[in-house]
Amino acid sequence: MPFINIIRGETAPVAPLNVRTPVIQFPIWAVVVWEIVKFLAWLVVAYFRHWYATVPATGLLWFHARFGGTAFVVLIGGSVLLMVGWAFLHRPSWLRFAWWPVLARVRRVIYRRGWMAAMVTAKLSVSYDRRTVIPQIRRVKCRDGRDEVLVRMVTGQIPDDFARASERLAHAFGVRQVKAVPGPTYATVVLLLHRGDALRRVIGPLPIPVLPDFTALPIGVQEDGEPYRLRLFGTQVLIVGATGSGKGSAIWSIVRSLVGGVAAGMVELWGLDPKGGMELGIGRRLFARFASRDFAEMAAMLEHAATTAQERAARLAGHTRQHYPTPDEPLIVLIIDELANLTAYVTDRQLKERIKAALGIVLTQGRAVGVHVVAAIQDPRKETLPARGLFPTRIGLRLSETPEVDLVLGDGMRDRGALCDRIPMTQPGIGYVVLEGDPTPMRIRLAYNDDDSVRDMASLYGEFVGGAA
Repeated sequence: MPFINIIRGETAPVAPLNVRTPVIQFPIWAVVVWEIVKFLAWLVVAYFRHWYATVPATGLLWFHARFGGTAFVVLIGGSVLLMVGWAFLHRPSWLRFAWWPVLARVRRVIYRRGWMAAMVTAKLSVSYDRRTVIPQIRRVKCRDGRDEVLVRMVTGQIPDDFARASERLAHAFGVRQVKAVPGPTYATVVLLLHRGDALRRVIGPLPIPVLPDFTALPIGVQEDGEPYRLRLFGTQVLIVGATGSGKGSAIWSIVRSLVGGVAAGMVELWGLDPKGGMELGIGRRLFARFASRDFAEMAAMLEHAATTAQERAARLAGHTRQHYPTPDEPLIVLIIDELANLTAYVTDRQLKERIKAALGIVLTQGRAVGVHVVAAIQDPRKETLPARGLFPTRIGLRLSETPEVDLVLGDGMRDRGALCDRIPMTQPGIGYVVLEGDPTPMRIRLAYNDDDSVRDMASLYGEFVGGAA
C-alpha cells in the first residue's frame, strides 16, 4: 500500500501495521462466578419486570410452605370457584377486571415475540446510524373480539404509515383486520387488531323509540357489539353500495328510528323513489309526501324543500344556529332511493337543472334548519353525483372496485380500514360509516327490516301521517 509523505511529497511503500489484540486470561472460577452473577441479575430483573406473574407465584409457594398441601388445594379450589361464580353472576365486571387484564399480558408477550419481524416486513422499521430502529409496544388492551396495541412510533413516522401497512400487519399477526388510529399523544398510534367478527349474524328490526333522539338514531350494531347510533342533526346522509349490498336496510333502519317522531308530529318523511316505488312503495303510508313516477313532481318536491329551508333560515337567522323540531315546524327528512336517476339519468335537461339546483340548496342550507336528505345511490362517480361532497355523513356498503372506496368515503379511507370492496356478497348490510372531520371509519351492520316488518310499521304509524295531512 503506497504511503504519501506530506512534507516531501514523496510516495514510498510502507509495510502494513501489525496490531495484536492483548489476551487476558482469567481463572475458571472467576468466569463461573461472573456467569452466576449475570444469571442472578437476570432473574431479579425478570422477577420485577413480570411482577404480575411472579408475585402471585411467590405468594402461593409461601402459602404452600406455611400451611401445607391440603390448605393449598383448598385455596386453589376456592379461588377457582370464586372466579367462576363471579363470571356467572356479573360477567361484565369479571371481563373488565379479571379476564381482559390477564389476556392482555399474554397477548403482549405473543406480540413482542414476532414484533421485530412484523415491523421489518411491513416496512415500518428505520435504519439510522447503522442501526435498525423499530416502533415499540407500550401497552396492550383486550376487548371483545379485538386487541388495542399502543405503539410508540419512530421519529418521523405518522399514523398513516401504519394505516398503509394494515393488511401486511393483519397477515403478520393472523387477525382479520388491523386499523391504525392516532394515539393519545403525537408520538403514538393505536393498532386495533380485530380477531372475531361480531357482525357475522343478521340484525333483526330494532325497537322503535317513542320519541327519537335526532343526535343518536339506532340503526344497527357496531363492531364492538354495541348499538350504532346515527347523528341526523346538522348533517346529510349518503348511502352508497352495489346491487344487493343492503341499501334498503340502511333506508328502512333510519325510517324505523324516526317513525316515533312521525307519530308525535315532530317528523315529516318525504319519499322520492324514481324506480317506480319498488323500494319505498311498501311503506307509502309513512310518507307525508311521495313521488315515484313523475320526475316533474319530484323536482317540485325538491324545490318546495329548498324553499322551506330558505324560509326557515331567514326566520331563524340571528336567533339560533340549529332548528329544533316542533309540531308546527317538524323535521323534514327527504328519503331518496337511487339518487342517480334524478341527477344523471333524467333526459329532460331543464328538469335536470331544476333538480340539481334545488338539491344543492337543500344540501347546503337544510341541515341547520331541519331539512335533511337521506339518499341512496349505486354509482358513486362524479358524473352521476356531482354533489357528493355536500354529504358530511357517508355510509359505504359493499362496493365493486377498490378505487370506489376512497371515491365514496374520502381519500385514504381504505388504508384506514374501510374495506368496502372486501365485504362478501353473503353479508348484505355490513358497511363503513365516515363522519365529517373523523379520520377513522366505523364498521357497522345495519338492521334488516323485511317486507313484513315494513308493512307492520306502515300499518301502525301510517294513520298518524294521514291525520296530520
